[in-house]
Amino acid sequence: MNTKISHILLVLSAFVGGLVVVLGILLYATGQFGAGASGSSTIGGPFKLIDQNGKPVTEASLKGKPTLVYFGYTHCPDTCPTTLFELSEVLRAMGKDAGRANALFVTIDPERDTPAVLKDYLSAFDPHLIGATGSHQAVAAIEKEYRVYSKKVPTENGDYGMDHTSLIYLMDKDGRFVAPFNLNRKPEASAAALRKYL
Repeated sequence: MNTKISHILLVLSAFVGGLVVVLGILLYATGQFGAGASGSSTIGGPFKLIDQNGKPVTEASLKGKPTLVYFGYTHCPDTCPTTLFELSEVLRAMGKDAGRANALFVTIDPERDTPAVLKDYLSAFDPHLIGATGSHQAVAAIEKEYRVYSKKVPTENGDYGMDHTSLIYLMDKDGRFVAPFNLNRKPEASAAALRKYL
């Protein structure tokens, strides 16, 4: 009997130990490992970009509403349009509440993604989506604030693609990072999760 209990305790402690390791990795990846007592993270911060209509967009202009932030580029063949479609479905599922949240698409390819290009590209998605671009320096600065990886990858035809982080950041009304936002569920479930931060 004692052997059985010892075995159960050993398995249980191994399970708990595994959970601690996984949690530690998740906190490190999202920048929350070592956060201060206030619980604030090191993801997000000040930025100055231009939206698809040529108007300034900053972290201050987004405050007051929860914001979903996604980094990508208009020449992306698959991941970016799929993600923006899924985000559009979430906003559609929000109904009249869609205007009470922000959804920001930040280009990692400012060389090609001008405000006009972003405006044309985003016309295929939900009208609540905000596109953001700027100088190489401005885009590099926001990438650093959000810990985004991006790299230009030359293609055989002399063009290029972009390798990049594909993560949706959920920021609260005060611009603080909450968690990666999960789109791997029905749009209605994602909409319900976002409504909690309105």
